[in-house]
Amino acid sequence: MTRTPLRLVVLGDSIAYGTGALRPEDTLGRRLSAELTADGFDIELRVLAVPGAVSADLAAQVRRAEPFGADLAVVVIGANDLARFVPPDQAAASLATAVAALRAQGTDVVAVPAPDMSTVPFVPPAFRALVRAACAQLQQRQAAVVEAAGGSVAGVAADVAGTFAADPAMFSADRFHPSSAGYAHIAAALAPSVLAAARARRDDAAA
Repeated sequence: MTRTPLRLVVLGDSIAYGTGALRPEDTLGRRLSAELTADGFDIELRVLAVPGAVSADLAAQVRRAEPFGADLAVVVIGANDLARFVPPDQAAASLATAVAALRAQGTDVVAVPAPDMSTVPFVPPAFRALVRAACAQLQQRQAAVVEAAGGSVAGVAADVAGTFAADPAMFSADRFHPSSAGYAHIAAALAPSVLAAARARRDDAAA
């Protein structure tokens, strides 16, 4: 089977970067690359994510991505916006601008909304409902602006949150970032959305 070259860029925060993974091959970008390779793509990967990034920081990452000429971007953002109390409309607007800029460069976009921070072990039980509601509000706004800007949204938040809430092994030693096992689960949840975007681009190119 002839492999179709595909340039993949991963943008966003520490989850996109892979903080907490024990090995480079356990990180999100490398795991998604492996999924795409198994599907017949020849992958060139760039991870431009920056730990600690908020949505407003995506603009600089998008500028850094431009010379790469990415075919597909996976954008993982929102956890730090929540942790720093960035207003949801402000965070969503920054994400919308980034997605629109990527689309203008000819890059297809799969966005991964903010995680449900209520599953983080050190969040006090009394505050989890409040945190969950705040996360849901940002997730909804992110989804709306990404779709309006021409990107697609990976609807994995509920699946990932349920798994992380039920299994402490999904978290790394800092009890905040995913572990290698956590990244494996996130990547498996994301794979259908990423594969669908890559296949659609391949089919369009072949048409």
